[in-house]
Amino acid sequence: MPERKSVIMADLLQNVHVMEHKTAVEEERQGEAYAPFALDPNGYRKKFYIESYGCQMNFSDSEIVASILHDEGFGATRNFEEADLVLLNTCSIREKAEQTVRNRLQVFRKIKDKNPGMLVGVLGCMAERLKAKFLEEEKLVDIVVGPDAYRSLPGLIMEAETGQKSVNVLLSRDETYADISPVRLDSNGVSAFVTIMRGCNNMCTFCVVPFTRGRERSRDKESIIKECQDLFSRGFREVTLLGQNVDSYYFTDDSGENIDFAQLLAGVAEISPLLRVRFSTSHPKDITDDVLYAMAQYPNICKYIHLPVQSGNTRILNLMNRTYTREWYLSKVKRIREIMPDCGLSTDVISGFCTETEDDHQDTLSVMEQSRFDMAYMFSYSERPGTLAARRYTDDIPEEVKKRRLIEIINLQNTLSRESYKGDIGKTFEVLIEGNSKKKETDWVGRSTQNKVVVFPKNSQELNKGDYVRVLITSATSATLLGQMV
Repeated sequence: MPERKSVIMADLLQNVHVMEHKTAVEEERQGEAYAPFALDPNGYRKKFYIESYGCQMNFSDSEIVASILHDEGFGATRNFEEADLVLLNTCSIREKAEQTVRNRLQVFRKIKDKNPGMLVGVLGCMAERLKAKFLEEEKLVDIVVGPDAYRSLPGLIMEAETGQKSVNVLLSRDETYADISPVRLDSNGVSAFVTIMRGCNNMCTFCVVPFTRGRERSRDKESIIKECQDLFSRGFREVTLLGQNVDSYYFTDDSGENIDFAQLLAGVAEISPLLRVRFSTSHPKDITDDVLYAMAQYPNICKYIHLPVQSGNTRILNLMNRTYTREWYLSKVKRIREIMPDCGLSTDVISGFCTETEDDHQDTLSVMEQSRFDMAYMFSYSERPGTLAARRYTDDIPEEVKKRRLIEIINLQNTLSRESYKGDIGKTFEVLIEGNSKKKETDWVGRSTQNKVVVFPKNSQELNKGDYVRVLITSATSATLLGQMV
């Protein structure tokens, strides 16, 4: 999945992983930094605390872990000092994320010195990549668990309680956790993640995901539909279907029927017209007309696509092993706009990849201008150990050049975002209310189908979270639409 910010609750964000900078900082969407998931711990024999970093998949995985621990008699707490078990669900996509996790482990180590019975564990991508360092060199953790080994947590905890260091980072070709009902911990009660596949078969040279999450495998359609139906019956009104590359979803059911992502999208949309459907993330080489037509056909499939470009230069895209060209990407954008003229579009951009020239950089800026992205996640290239790029290429762009190019990318996207948001003034959108505005309790906040944050006064109407309202946009910033109910 695309690179994203660290440690912000992902229940309202549309994408993933760690980033160095982003525009359209949507404060109305952001959760509490370093916020742990939590359940009422009363009645449980032990308490656990969990922090999640990086991508939406990690936040979804934390809900699976919470379900497993819940069944083992653990209740969640927001206070890590009182926890019997402290877990960090980690990301390896950027060096900054890894350093943040190390710093947090040092904090937990001090608490553990005062409370020797407390166990500290690392989950996720860093767990798989740095297991030896954590267990042997740094002695910061008791438990190390990879993304495909969460079912083994109860046994690993029992082993760690005897003083043994416990580790399971084995990758799987078939684990999807389809039978585990995630505990919706820090949810707003309106939006939820539903993982439809795990792993990745794309070998983008800059990315560690294929090495930390394993090969791609799709979850069965029936379990996905069942989970979405259950969420709707419990009052949720929006689901985000998650996968490293959702467009490559493919499952053969017991009857021999082959189900692709377009068919899955339609199946979820047909649960109810009141259930909004989003998805993340698409790959330019895989998104099909069938998916676009399904989006256009069903009003409750949100008209928003996150389509990472990474670079606007074909030579650099080839070095990245993105398997498409500049022209291919622009033709996909054109096709999206032909089928859905009102579709929102966002992207990921990397500055300063290996051998990038000034002309290559200008190609990226021109693709951004032609694509007219509503928002983007932007960061400078950070070489990750173990990736194909680290083995094949030299990270030869000076940091000051990377940063200068990144600033130019950010400045351009700020302009594009302002123009996009101001272009919505005078339009009316259907908005799903997600809760109170963080800035003003007398305002509601929600999102349009294009994934833009909308803030509007409550007035005197009897409305609640999860209700749909029509809002006339009266003003805008580069990150938020402001309006009045109509």
